Amino acid sequence: MLLRQEIPADREAIHAVHLAAFAKLSVPVVEAKLVDELREDGDLIGALSIVAERDGKVVGHVCCSPSKLGGDEKSTVGLGPLGVLPEYHASGVGSALVHAVLGAADALGYGAVVLLGDPNYYSRFGFVLAAQHGITPPVAEWAPHFQVRTLRAHTPDLKGEFRYSPAFDRL
Repeated sequence: MLLRQEIPADREAIHAVHLAAFAKLSVPVVEAKLVDELREDGDLIGALSIVAERDGKVVGHVCCSPSKLGGDEKSTVGLGPLGVLPEYHASGVGSALVHAVLGAADALGYGAVVLLGDPNYYSRFGFVLAAQHGITPPVAEWAPHFQVRTLRAHTPDLKGEFRYSPAFDRL
């Protein structure tokens, strides 16, 4: 498996990955549209838009976008969506993508990565409920699934209300 940054030629394949990955979970599938809108808005962070490739085929994708935490607009990013083609589930593709994007975010100097997702899945990567760090979700009902992974540049003052990039609000 090859992990690399997204290139323009990957766009259709990335869209297809998210359509397939979330087809059974959300109708209509908003994740594929979200990635497209983040890209159109200029909010898809290139170094944090990573594809997994097997035998020349894009089989997974993860991305991060700018976010705001309290008054800070530079120290955190929002992770998501993370998508893997169904035939590659439970094969390590998703885990590899999460490890890669966390390592890249850390290397870029971000203090934390925030996401909305299944704690049973993301806890293996060091994510904890965001409330433990004084971070509140934009929608209160998200709290049981709203998580943060602190990185080396994290400081205790990174807390408050979290806001995703505007494309998330348009879902």
